[in-house]
Amino acid sequence: MLRRRHREIPELNTTSTADISFMLLVFFLVTSSMDTDKGMGRKLSPQEEQQQEQRDINRSNVLQVRIDGDDLLYCDDRQVTARELQQQVESFVASRQGDRYVIAVEADRHASYNGYFEMQNAVVAAYHRLRDRMARRLYGHYFNQCTPEEREAVMARYPQRISEGMASQQSTVEKGGGV
Repeated sequence: MLRRRHREIPELNTTSTADISFMLLVFFLVTSSMDTDKGMGRKLSPQEEQQQEQRDINRSNVLQVRIDGDDLLYCDDRQVTARELQQQVESFVASRQGDRYVIAVEADRHASYNGYFEMQNAVVAAYHRLRDRMARRLYGHYFNQCTPEEREAVMARYPQRISEGMASQQSTVEKGGGV
């Protein structure tokens, strides 16, 4: 009768497994790229400027831009596309002198982020086109190629005056929505 021999299986040496795992983790973290979200660049006024008294601005120097809960854009209560909004902002800002104008932006709380950013991009694109045109006319190159002094001069002619707020709750209630 054959007797089976009981063989012992040698154990694996796992003392360096934790070290190897840690090194692999570090390697993948260092070599992989992570998507970073980019926000909108806005310059907030210093606190001492916030305490100054408000300036009265003539109604003809205010451009009302609004996005409703259905992501429809309105410019001075007229429905527009993003391209039309950009053109209207361009013509409005180009026709004003100095900083005595405001673009009043209102967003309904039910508007999507994409709709809101599309509206913001249209407004900012209008400023970029105006500043590029002026830089090419004055200095012979695009705005992003200007020296800091040239940029200041162009931005003084076309200052970005945007006032942001939430759309009134009354318009939401009128549409049949609740608060």
